[in-house]
Amino acid sequence: MTVPYQPSGDRVERAADVDLADPAFWRLPRPERLRAFALLRELDAPVLFTPRPGTARTAGKPFYALVRHGDVRTASRTPGVFASAPGVTTPEPAGWAKALFGNSMVNMDGSEHAALRRIISRRFTPRLLAGVEENMGRLAGRLVDELIAERPRDFVPSAASRLPLEVICDLMGIPQAYRARIAGQIDQASEHVGVERRGRARIRIPGRGLASLARMQWVMGRLAAERRRRPGDDLVSALVCADIDGEALSGRQLGAFFSLLLVAGVETTRNAIAHGLFLLDRNPEQRELLRSDFDRYIGGAVDEIVRHSTPIIQFRRTVTEECALGGRTFLPGEKVALIYASANRDETVFTHPDRFDITRSPNPHLGYGGGGPHHCLGAHLARLEMTALFRELIDRRPVMRELGDPGLVDSNFDNRVGSLPFTFGPTFT
Repeated sequence: MTVPYQPSGDRVERAADVDLADPAFWRLPRPERLRAFALLRELDAPVLFTPRPGTARTAGKPFYALVRHGDVRTASRTPGVFASAPGVTTPEPAGWAKALFGNSMVNMDGSEHAALRRIISRRFTPRLLAGVEENMGRLAGRLVDELIAERPRDFVPSAASRLPLEVICDLMGIPQAYRARIAGQIDQASEHVGVERRGRARIRIPGRGLASLARMQWVMGRLAAERRRRPGDDLVSALVCADIDGEALSGRQLGAFFSLLLVAGVETTRNAIAHGLFLLDRNPEQRELLRSDFDRYIGGAVDEIVRHSTPIIQFRRTVTEECALGGRTFLPGEKVALIYASANRDETVFTHPDRFDITRSPNPHLGYGGGGPHHCLGAHLARLEMTALFRELIDRRPVMRELGDPGLVDSNFDNRVGSLPFTFGPTFT
C-alpha cells in the first residue's frame, strides 16, 4: 500500500462534516480529503455546498459536487447540458479579462470551442510531434546529467518543472532568451490559483497573476508578428499562418492558447512528474518492476501516476437545462464541480483504489478529463514527457540516495507539489 503523503490529523468521520466550500477543508492532510470524498460517494445524491459569508472568493458560488466516476464521466460527455462557459475555475474569469487576454479554450462550448480546437489540433502534425519526441529524449538525458553534476536539493525546479517548460518552448519555437523570464511568469500566474488568500493578498496577488499573463502575451505577440513575416518549422508559425482553408489564430486567440499551454501544460505535467518520482520511491517493488522491463510497463505506470495523483482536482460546469444525474435533478443555472480526485478513487471502478499499481488494467482514470470535447489536448505530449524523463531516472536511479516528503500546496484546484527534497549518494553506479 502507498505510504500517505502527510500524517493524518483529525479524521473526517461523517459525510455531514464535509464542506468542500470551506477553504479549511483544502488545508486538511490529503489522506483526510480523500477519505471525505469516499464518504460523499456513499451518499444517494450529490450534495450542495454553499460558501459562508466572508469566505474567500476561491470558494465561488454554491455548487453540487459530482464525486462518483460515472457521474463525472457523464457530465464531461454531455457538454450541451453541463457547459464550460462562463468558466471552469473559481472565481469565473471576468468579462474584461476575457476581452483583454482572450477567452481560454477551456471556457468555451459548442461551435466556438470546436472551431478553435480544430485549428490547433490540425497543427499537431505527426512530423512536428516526431521531432518533439526526439528532442525530448535528448533533453531528459541532459537534465539528468545536470542533476548528477550539480546536485541540487529540490527536484521540482531542477527537473520536474524544466522538462515540460523546455518541451513546450521548443514546440512553440520560443527563443532561449525568453525562457527564464517566462518560467518566472508561469510561477507568478499560477502560484495562488485555488489557494485561499487573506487580507491585502486578495487584491495584490490576482494583480500579480494578471500582470504575468500580460507579460507572457506580450512575448507571444512579438513572436507571432515575427513568424508571420518569417515562418519557421514550429507551432507558432503553423498557428498564425493561414492554412489551405484560410484558418489561423488571431493575436488574442494565440495569446490565450499560449497561456493555457504554458500554465496548464507545465504545471500539470510538473506535478505529475514530481508525484510520480515520489510514488516510485515509496513503492520500491513497483519501481523495480518498471526497471525490469521499462517499455512494457511505462504506459501503465504513467496512467497510474496520473490516476493516483490526479494533478487537476476539479473543474466547474454550469447546467444549461433540466436533467437528472446521480440521483438528483439539476436545474438551469446551477453549478456543479467535477471532482476528478474523487472519481479516480471510486471503489466501484478501481479495485483497491488507494494502492499504487503500475499493472492496473483496465485503468479508466479521468486524470485528463472525462472524455468529450474537452478531453486534454496535451495528454499525448504529457505522456511522452513523463516517459522520457522516467526512462532516464529509472536507468540512473542509484545516484539518488533519498527523497523527502513533497511539500504540497493547499489548493482546491490542483494537486500541486511546491517542492520535493532529495539528496544524492556518494558515487554514481
